[in-house]
Amino acid sequence: MPNRLAAEKSPYLLQHAQNPVDWYPWGDEAFARARAEDKPIFLSVGYSTCHWCHVMEHESFEQESVADVLNQSFVSIKVDREERPDVDRVYMSFVQATTGAGGWPMSVWLTPQLKPFFGGTYFPPESRYNRPGFVEVLQAIARAWRDERARIELSATELVRRMRESATASPGGTAAPAPDVLARGVASFAQSYDARHGGFGSAPKFPRPSELLFLLREHARTNEPVPRDLALHALRAMALGGMRDHVGGGFHRYSVDEAWRVPHFEKMLYDQAQLVLAYLEAAQATGDRFFAQVADDTLQYVGRELTHPDGGFYSAEDADSLPPGAPPHGHKVEGAFYTWSASELRQVVGSDADVVAARLGVEEGGNAPFDPQGEFTGMNLLYTAASVDDIVAQTGRTSDDVADTLAHARLALFAARLDRPRPHLDDKVLAAWNGLMIAAFARAARVLRARRFGLRETAAAHLVTAQRAAGFLRDQLWDDDRAVLLRRFRDGDAAVDGYAEDYAALTFGLLELFQADGDPQWLRWADRLQSVLDQRFYDPIDGGWFSTTGEDPTVLIRSKEDYDGAEPSPTALALLNLQVLTHLTPDAERTARITHSIARFGTRLGEYARAVPLVLSALVGEEAGIGQLVIVEADGGAESAAALREVAAEHYRPFLVEVPVSPAHAHALGAALPLVAAMGPGEGQAAAYLCADFTCRAPATTPEALREQLGR
Repeated sequence: MPNRLAAEKSPYLLQHAQNPVDWYPWGDEAFARARAEDKPIFLSVGYSTCHWCHVMEHESFEQESVADVLNQSFVSIKVDREERPDVDRVYMSFVQATTGAGGWPMSVWLTPQLKPFFGGTYFPPESRYNRPGFVEVLQAIARAWRDERARIELSATELVRRMRESATASPGGTAAPAPDVLARGVASFAQSYDARHGGFGSAPKFPRPSELLFLLREHARTNEPVPRDLALHALRAMALGGMRDHVGGGFHRYSVDEAWRVPHFEKMLYDQAQLVLAYLEAAQATGDRFFAQVADDTLQYVGRELTHPDGGFYSAEDADSLPPGAPPHGHKVEGAFYTWSASELRQVVGSDADVVAARLGVEEGGNAPFDPQGEFTGMNLLYTAASVDDIVAQTGRTSDDVADTLAHARLALFAARLDRPRPHLDDKVLAAWNGLMIAAFARAARVLRARRFGLRETAAAHLVTAQRAAGFLRDQLWDDDRAVLLRRFRDGDAAVDGYAEDYAALTFGLLELFQADGDPQWLRWADRLQSVLDQRFYDPIDGGWFSTTGEDPTVLIRSKEDYDGAEPSPTALALLNLQVLTHLTPDAERTARITHSIARFGTRLGEYARAVPLVLSALVGEEAGIGQLVIVEADGGAESAAALREVAAEHYRPFLVEVPVSPAHAHALGAALPLVAAMGPGEGQAAAYLCADFTCRAPATTPEALREQLGR
């Protein structure tokens, strides 16, 4: 019989709906039972594409013997961290503070008043990996609850008090950041950089595009080569390594090893979005088509595999899948969909196998340099092992012949892979992650217009994808009457009032979309979302934006998420959004929020560089000065306007807010934006106005004139 989770929409909760554990979703029914029966709560938090969550489910939650212990002594609650990041954040802070580590699945034991008193992550069914067995832990906690109740409750109350104090502590004070903060930030990244393999630190290596965006933008401000070189080297290493799917496009979650060879194979929407933005900025900064092609290839994957038929974007694909030929209920293996034996490669590409194997590093006995779970024996994890020039030298073929061979082989491998069992798709649509993805598609629509990248046709398609996704979120997740953004849509159901990250990320996406198509509806919606974010989440005392409204009493701590980790912090995104909005329409109050929220880090901002790189990016913008580029299209002058937009795409000017003004939107934009009101096109052709501090140069009406202005 299914348990209570069968009525939920979360893919993660539904994965546990057939467990013999008497699971509850997070809510009053579970809390009331815990209080009525005076039992501690066992809280299990994870997400549907989490490898070790699957392992713990199979080893423990599917077992009757384990379920009996849980059902007898605890009230068990299952939470999808992607639906409820507020709940996850509170208890992850506890686990990290008390154990020094964190991760998922997260296992936490709470009093009936929801105060945590013991926690960890994955527990094996019996003691191993230097971890106690899960049943042993359950039995020990049940005994302690029975025999040492007063001590547990006192300790839990004290821990929650300390966590609240920590959550409200200011990171650095109120003094303005020192002039050398940005240089110290670059130095911090340079010090921890892996010059051999690319990226920062040692294994495991996670992609953190916010770090790379800061470095690229600081290069744009100073023209110093070091931050640019660090970012470009890391981006190239990730794109050539095994973390990228060289057959189907997109990036896996992280690299298990320091050389980017062995990925953890799940694919997350937020990674695709942020990496696309970083590769697009690298393409503009260098003019190198390689970076543009990686960005476009990633977007092609998202459009094909992670897009709802009506326009929104799905959340993730799992790392695990059934090996080819396995029975439907067989054992899933990490990377089974993506890895190849040498014989499988030969069967697919035939006489070209030597060329393809040289390119993708395929070896007869397998090529995994690191195999922590023993799942890659005899298999190959594809990566770029040799350049086209290397293969030309090895084979004597022409470069065109090698390039054509590799292109045809990729299509053949892709077609063959379609017959394999696909990884599980988490098909919920999350507002925050969709906002980031809309930003990526919209930015690509602008950047890939540049003729040098050879992707102008796909640029137009990317704009349509961004527009459809924004329309989907407006129709499905925006409650206009309440002015509330909902976080999650799945299977016809929208739920969970949005968090600061949802408002900030969607505003970010809409502002990028407005800069791509000039439609005032996106600007109006972005402005309203920012107003709601400021009203419900902004901290007028200390600056910055809280993650939650503080209205839900079951969430014990109202915290600010400053860290730019796998996802950018809402404070950093809000700063970037306000920079755009205040340089479209001056607003003293919003400008003060920018200053206040950067100053809350005080003179220590440089020390926090690795933690808050996107806040540093906002500071880079403040130091560089935000400008505007308004391109006004004349009636019948679409071609000349397109030529000017192409020139804009050629230049890496991350501190310019672009405003395309078409005849259809000219009146509405003129009424909304004082900057635009007096601007007109040239005689029968478009005109581009380059402005700083709302003072504009003489309009440029030819690509050559605009190129000269932007090149200064």
